[in-house]
Amino acid sequence: MLNRATYVSADRAAAAAARLIIKRLQVQPDMVLGLPTGATPIPLYRELVRAYRAGQVDFSRATTFNLDEFQGVGEGDAGSYRTFMHAHLFDHVNLSARRTHILDGRAKDWRSEVARFETLIAEAGGLDLVLVGIGRNGHLGFNEPAAALQARTHRVALRPVSRRANAAWFGGNWRHVPRYALSMGIGTILSAREVLLLATGGSKVTILARALRGPVTTQVPASLLQAHPNVRVLVDRDAARGLSPVY
Repeated sequence: MLNRATYVSADRAAAAAARLIIKRLQVQPDMVLGLPTGATPIPLYRELVRAYRAGQVDFSRATTFNLDEFQGVGEGDAGSYRTFMHAHLFDHVNLSARRTHILDGRAKDWRSEVARFETLIAEAGGLDLVLVGIGRNGHLGFNEPAAALQARTHRVALRPVSRRANAAWFGGNWRHVPRYALSMGIGTILSAREVLLLATGGSKVTILARALRGPVTTQVPASLLQAHPNVRVLVDRDAARGLSPVY
């Protein structure tokens, strides 16, 4: 079931998403979270850091799994999602380093790496809540539109639109963005007990409407969220322009 709430600004939508995560952690301190990167969740992470510093939330027993990582980059690389997470969340709250899991983009054997990641998720008891954004082509994580989608964590060839969307992390030049990434599979994402979709900005109007109101299709991976029993959609006014008030 899709439940949507619309907020005036991107910051307010992100703050609402952060409050939901905080409430979940207060009830279940050892919850397992799936986390994204990119520009959209930065205000959310900022709010989580603020709440931690105010003593409103404790991350010490939580476990996190990031959705994806570029192949060929890793800790210390400016464009690495690991670097992003340390800058925006990990270095500012009391998450245990051994409980934060990000795919190793530098792994020599990517097949072993994605299998290892799936094993860790299973050993943690699965994902309690996964926070996702939506790509301009409808991708979730880096599950790009395709005739068929990989259920479990895998390597994916990134489409030009996804590489362009990540150019900011690579000096502004999309051609410097790696051609491949490792991504949590669509089945792994949908196996989470709760999914929280955060979408902001006018650039997401068309694809958000296709994902939430259009047919369920692997050509719009985010549309598969329609089949999940527990999805919350938090959007700002700009992203919601293509959606009816109630659905």
